[in-house]
Amino acid sequence: MSVDVVLPCLDEAEALPWVLDRVPDRWRAIVVDNGSTDGSAALARRLGATVVHEPRRGFGAACHAGLLASDAEFVCYCDCDASLDPGLLTGMVDSVGDGSADLVLGRRRPTGRGAWPLHARAGNAALSRLVRRRTGLRLHDLGPMRVARRDALLSLDLTDRRSGYPLQMVVRAADAGWRVREVDVPYRPRTGRSKVTGTWRGTWQAVRDMRRVLDEPAPRAEATAPVAVEPRGDGTTPVVVKAEPVVDEGAPVVGERA
Repeated sequence: MSVDVVLPCLDEAEALPWVLDRVPDRWRAIVVDNGSTDGSAALARRLGATVVHEPRRGFGAACHAGLLASDAEFVCYCDCDASLDPGLLTGMVDSVGDGSADLVLGRRRPTGRGAWPLHARAGNAALSRLVRRRTGLRLHDLGPMRVARRDALLSLDLTDRRSGYPLQMVVRAADAGWRVREVDVPYRPRTGRSKVTGTWRGTWQAVRDMRRVLDEPAPRAEATAPVAVEPRGDGTTPVVVKAEPVVDEGAPVVGERA
């Protein structure tokens, strides 16, 4: 099993040592530098990571550059700000590897005050509801920690290069009938200031990018909604949550999958 962890990076020198130290052994860390001025790229290289430079600014541009640089069977995504522990990706990779899911998403669970600002949480909740209407997936979070097979991700032909990239991945995976699993992951206060959700303006811009993704028409051939899997309240074995029938204006009826 070969695994690459894509870490989009913009001025994260303070967090990099903690993050890279928690990447599982024998996995490759791909730090995609998106124009850092604090020496992040050089530090990541000294710490043993593969460094990719993506001059186009944008979270999606950095994520996709990492995907294209990967040659592993499985690709993981994780923020590079120490808010999420890459070590938690092992169980998520196992779920994709054993065939129980095609895409596994980390549902962020804040561990302290300031980990997830109110405006960012509100925007995420609103988008989750829109995703349910658009795809039938009953998800609670559209966070950055996720795992899928590299070839499958490439087949989605993702085109967004801004904040809509993670959402476009979920929407296109749903349209393709992927099995989507959601698991709880601890969410720590980030190191340094957020470039997107740290301000109301940044959050609004991200939501606007994501709304454009949701406006993409659903494939006419899709007849059934994918299945989302969420964890039990006590964190034990996940249970299947079937999507409810959804009617989206201008799109076919989406029903439950058997």
